[in-house]
Amino acid sequence: MSLPQLFSEEHSADVVAASFENTPDPRLKQVLSSLVRHLHAFVKDVELTEDEWGVAIDFLTRTGQMSNDVRQEFILLSDVLGVSMLVETINHRTYGASTESTVLGPFHMVESPRREVGDNIALDDKGTPCLVSGQVTGPEGEPLAGASVDVWQTNEDGFYDVQQPGIQPAGNLRGLFTADEQGRFWFRSVVPRHYPIPDDGPVGQLLAATSRHPHRPAHLHFIVAAPGYRPVTTHVFVADSPYLDSDAVFGVKESLIRAVPEVDDPARASGAGLPNPFRTLTFDITLLRADQARPAAQPAQVQPTLVRGASGVMS
Repeated sequence: MSLPQLFSEEHSADVVAASFENTPDPRLKQVLSSLVRHLHAFVKDVELTEDEWGVAIDFLTRTGQMSNDVRQEFILLSDVLGVSMLVETINHRTYGASTESTVLGPFHMVESPRREVGDNIALDDKGTPCLVSGQVTGPEGEPLAGASVDVWQTNEDGFYDVQQPGIQPAGNLRGLFTADEQGRFWFRSVVPRHYPIPDDGPVGQLLAATSRHPHRPAHLHFIVAAPGYRPVTTHVFVADSPYLDSDAVFGVKESLIRAVPEVDDPARASGAGLPNPFRTLTFDITLLRADQARPAAQPAQVQPTLVRGASGVMS
């Protein structure tokens, strides 16, 4: 009787990958087979010890235990390893034809309140006043009338409103705007501030063990969409912010950095409804047409209860 190939150090990946041979979903089979081959190659490359394997299991266990409805430690781990940005970049290739995307981040956890163009989203009266403006266009420069512009950011202390319930007003520094007939939007806010990602769990211990800091440079989040066009999730980064060259989650792209100059003009300040002097941030956004979107790989069929969204809520 001839036995099938049995497990050995030399053939470990082949044996395990072969166990997925009858997987009905071809994409799931592809993902698992590739994962096994890369994982086994890694273990052989570093010659992982049993003690190190145990530490890794404990680390992953604590990462899961740290996750809850408002915090997803596994996504934080994905962020600091650069995996989140890599997945985002692969799935939103623009080839220079539209605004580049970046990570969603863990704090888009509530529906942004609807605002009128020109409104002030800074409800806590803290920070350096800033006029934010831009135009949403298509790839040929066509204005996208009525485009939706969803924005959110930290306050002067480096916290999002959902991190400080009862301290910040609900909906502070968030807004959902509708661009005008020329695709233009503008609103009053404050200059964003750099801040640390949560570092009191396993991911923070990993950063400390590798002498990495937990900070992100100052930025303002955007999700912009228009009918018939591919939406973009992105940031605009403040040009003089610290940590632009060492973002803890690798989210900075050069095309997304903007200067935020000071304007000392009492008449312009009065017209904008801001104190003088104030800062300005201009961020024009270009969307690809929907038919320009690169077809994504067919998702593997997995149990939906095994998948968590960025906020940690089961989806």
